[in-house]
Amino acid sequence: MNRADPLYQRDPDAWRAHLAEGNAKQPRKRVGADALIHDSDGRILLVNPNYKPDWDLPGGMSDANEPPDATVRRELAEELGLDRSATPLSLLCIDWVAPHGPWDDSLMLIFDAGTLSPATISTLHIADGELEDFGFFTPDQARQRLRPYIWQRLQAALHARTTGHTAYLHDGNSTSGR
Repeated sequence: MNRADPLYQRDPDAWRAHLAEGNAKQPRKRVGADALIHDSDGRILLVNPNYKPDWDLPGGMSDANEPPDATVRRELAEELGLDRSATPLSLLCIDWVAPHGPWDDSLMLIFDAGTLSPATISTLHIADGELEDFGFFTPDQARQRLRPYIWQRLQAALHARTTGHTAYLHDGNSTSGR
C-alpha cells in the first residue's frame, strides 16, 4: 500500500472489504463470563447446573458479539431471575484456558456483581431448566463443590476483590513470574 495514497482514504469500500476479509480469516475465541456475588455474611453464590458434574459460579458463555458484562447480566436474569442491570460490574479475573478435549482456547472472566441483601436473596429462583440448585457457601464449602481450576479462578477473583488488581491467569494459574 502506497503511504501517500492509502486505500482507506482513496477507496473506503475497498478498505472495508479488506478489513472484512481479514476478520473472516482470524480465529474466534469463546468467552465465558461469571459473577462473584456475596450475601451479607460474605458467603459466595454458587449454582448447580444439571449439565455438569460439579457446582459453578453463576454465568455462562457469551453470545456472538455480546459484551462479557452483558453476558453476566443476561445469565443472572435467565438462570436466577436476578436483575443486575443497574449494578456496576468490575472485572476481577481473566483466565486464558488452553485448548482441551474438543474445545479451542477461551477467555473466562469473573466480574464482581456485588453483595445481595436478604430481601433480594429471597427473590432468587431457578428460572430455567439449566440449574438443579443454588446456594451461598463459605470459601471452604465452595472449594469442596468446585472443580479445582474453577476454585483457582475464584481464589484469584477473591484476591483481586481485596486488592483492587485484576488477576490474569493461564489455565487457572497466576502468570506472575513468567
